[in-house]
Amino acid sequence: MKRRRFLASSLAASALAAEASSAYLQGAAVPSKPAGREYYELRRYEIRSGPQAKLADTYFQNALIPALNRLGITPVGAFNTVIGPEAPGIYVLLPCSTVETLVTARFQLDTDAAYQAAASDFLNAPAGQPAYIRMESELMLAFKGHPKLTLPPATASRGARMFEVRTYESPSDRDHARKVEMFNSGEFDIFLSAGFNPVFYGDKLSGPRMPNLTYMLSFDDLADRDKKWKAFGSSPAWKKLSTSQRYAFEEIVSNITNVILSPAAYSQI
Repeated sequence: MKRRRFLASSLAASALAAEASSAYLQGAAVPSKPAGREYYELRRYEIRSGPQAKLADTYFQNALIPALNRLGITPVGAFNTVIGPEAPGIYVLLPCSTVETLVTARFQLDTDAAYQAAASDFLNAPAGQPAYIRMESELMLAFKGHPKLTLPPATASRGARMFEVRTYESPSDRDHARKVEMFNSGEFDIFLSAGFNPVFYGDKLSGPRMPNLTYMLSFDDLADRDKKWKAFGSSPAWKKLSTSQRYAFEEIVSNITNVILSPAAYSQI
């Protein structure tokens, strides 16, 4: 138990140190905790179609999401890959007001009897028939200009909706900080003007292929997505922002990855 607490404390400290470094690069004062800004953990479970996918769905719906909600991690999103690398896959988004809650959740679940019972088949799957292939995780801090997750209007009515997750890698910490600044300096408003429903914008604190940022947009369907991206690209405000010498002095984004997702029936987002 002491070792688990030590590991959790170390992870939290590392996340806060990474956030402080990001603030320093952007010329901002370094707070002990970023006031009002959420943290996000985004997981991707690599799975096989068939029994493995069914087992994962049952686990997320009946065990993991209810247990995370009991810890104050809510709303939890669960999404299936529609278009993207390494499909099939299930993405799980965990928003929380404190980084400590996110990094200690795994250890809290170890002592949650209801979770252990509901998750038994998933947790105890034999090596020859594993519950999933691998799970990747990244930890993010919400952008200052969009400090909290925003639910799409269609979520409340369980209406039709799809999501796009985009990750922007930068060649240097300076360029990464400049791209984050670009969002905070007008790009948010351009997305809204184009009709998108942004869900979150996250600055990665820990995970692969850093430095980078990740954000999620919501739309009705693929045709709606194409229409909105066309409106975004033709926006005079975007053309002005993207050609500003502040952001166009060099290629501040070196690689873009985008994945199209559909919400699972039990997703809370």
